[in-house]
Amino acid sequence: MADYDFELQPALKEEHTPEQMLRIIFDYTAKIGNESSLQNVLVLMANMGREMIVSDRCTVWLIDHKTNELFTTVAHGVNEIRVPMGSGFVGHSIEIGKPLLIEDAYADPRHNPTNDKLTGYKTKSIITVPFVGNDGSMIGAYQAINKMTPEAVFTQRDLDYLALAASYAGKSLESVMLHEEIVATQREIIFTMGEIGESRSKETGNHVKRVAEYSYILALGLGLGQEEAEKIKMASPMHDIGKVAIPDAVLKKPGKLTDEEYDIMKTHTTIAYNLLKGSSRDLLRSAASIAHEHHEKWDGTGYPQKLKGEEIHLYGRITAVADVFDALGSDRVYKKAWELDRIVNLFHEERGRHFDPQLIDVFMEQLPKIIEVRDRYKDDMPE
Repeated sequence: MADYDFELQPALKEEHTPEQMLRIIFDYTAKIGNESSLQNVLVLMANMGREMIVSDRCTVWLIDHKTNELFTTVAHGVNEIRVPMGSGFVGHSIEIGKPLLIEDAYADPRHNPTNDKLTGYKTKSIITVPFVGNDGSMIGAYQAINKMTPEAVFTQRDLDYLALAASYAGKSLESVMLHEEIVATQREIIFTMGEIGESRSKETGNHVKRVAEYSYILALGLGLGQEEAEKIKMASPMHDIGKVAIPDAVLKKPGKLTDEEYDIMKTHTTIAYNLLKGSSRDLLRSAASIAHEHHEKWDGTGYPQKLKGEEIHLYGRITAVADVFDALGSDRVYKKAWELDRIVNLFHEERGRHFDPQLIDVFMEQLPKIIEVRDRYKDDMPE
């Protein structure tokens, strides 16, 4: 038996009046139009389809071209499902590009009863409607299961309504998928650039991953919303990108830097800021702020601007804690990692001096999660 709840005999309902139907359509199209999260759009689509035609469940299927499968992460009553392309009612509907209206699923040889057997659910009537993007390419399909009115059978009117929902939602879905693809591309570029910057200064690619994850944990622990925490996670890998412009003689010097060399090293903050600040993308502007201010200190003794307290952007304060923790706690070819107790003691000492006091409190609260990330992305150092 699956670990989710479902009703074996849900209550019957009445068909919607025209006024109720218009209200459902207006409410959901407005919500979908304002959403930028793919997962949220899929949930809204499923809920809209279910309410419009009074079905027990509604599933939004998408095509995974890489694996040649159909999959859903949003299906009422179940977790993710994957099926081979072309299988079942949904596969057939997508394959022929036409909707299906099935009165008795078990009387049709195309029905795949596997999921019914796993869940104890009984599929009776089904509507499947494929939806396409703006260029006419197939994206996926709606599938509604089991009519919840006393008649218990879907009608042509139900199919027309679901086709209307598919026509609108499919185009909205394509826009959100494109947005997420752009965000994913930005994330990949930022991580790659961050790794380039770190590799020149003898850091590892995992350093930027850990700093990103630590920053995310700290942001959530501080009470920031999911979206803002994600933004900090995506921008923080760029904190040392300015090091690409520091001469090797300074950046890779094995011994202690002279005062003049140290002044040159410190310019990596302003170099990165000037490189990124002019972007129209909020993500890159956030990266500019982090790169510029992650070496500032709470007591005003940091660089390059000697900002003090909350004059330092919150993103820079968060990344500073994450960066210092990882720098101290990671093995390098030129040094051994500090013991955790030693780092914790230092952070207590630097609370209100180097670091934002509130962030140190959050760091201590979130330390188990931070350690788990550290161990997950541990570097493999040569002997």
